Amino acid sequence: MELQFLQNHQPKLLSILRIVVALLFLQHATAKLFGYPEPLMTGHLPPLLLAAGLIELVGGVLIGLGLFTRIAAFICSGEMAVAYWLYHVGQSGQWIPLLNQGDEAILYCFVFLYIAAAGPGPWSIDRS
Repeated sequence: MELQFLQNHQPKLLSILRIVVALLFLQHATAKLFGYPEPLMTGHLPPLLLAAGLIELVGGVLIGLGLFTRIAAFICSGEMAVAYWLYHVGQSGQWIPLLNQGDEAILYCFVFLYIAAAGPGPWSIDRS
């Protein structure tokens, strides 16, 4: 059985996916940079985490608005690949996502890569 009714809404669902993922991604930026909703760490952020927070903040806002979506999503995808290998694998010594708690980074990486390839969908500033 085909889910034709869903296929008819594919462009709008792409926009919804983009917006929801961007809002979730922004939580990581605000935790790193502003300590909200919970501080990532106390004291000053190391330069690599500060850079990650800035990419997440700017990228999350741009992707959420659908502005420069493809390039922002591509950069955020790369950041998540780096985060997986440097942080999750590097600090745990485990390459299996369940063991190194990197499954979220992998999902972000590939969702952003998909958005970079597919574009922002109809509900975006890029499409205006």
